[in-house]
Amino acid sequence: MRSFFSRMNPTLRGFLIIIAIVGAIVVLQLEATLAALLILARVAFLLAIAFFIYLMWRERRSEIAAWSMRAQIVFYGAAVLAIADLGADWYGGAHGLQILAFIAVLVLSGLAMWRTWRDQHTYS
Repeated sequence: MRSFFSRMNPTLRGFLIIIAIVGAIVVLQLEATLAALLILARVAFLLAIAFFIYLMWRERRSEIAAWSMRAQIVFYGAAVLAIADLGADWYGGAHGLQILAFIAVLVLSGLAMWRTWRDQHTYS
């Protein structure tokens, strides 16, 4: 039996594992547990993102402090807007056209941060 699974297509083997996990969840009626684990995973993911951003900021804060006041306000304002957008999506959820607004705010915030960073690092 072991050689059967080792010779099996890896994609098929992966799908069979997923089907087995789903089957166990349905048979044992663990939908509520799965929902709780999903909420914990979302919180952990948001904390991981926040920690990563904090580490990047701490590493480059002296460089950002040398920028003009306008560039600092735009950069930090876009970061706060992106965090508020993620928080609003996490708290209330987005449906329909709100998803487009959510993605647009994230993309435009990232674009503002990138353009500000690029403008401060262009030496011409």
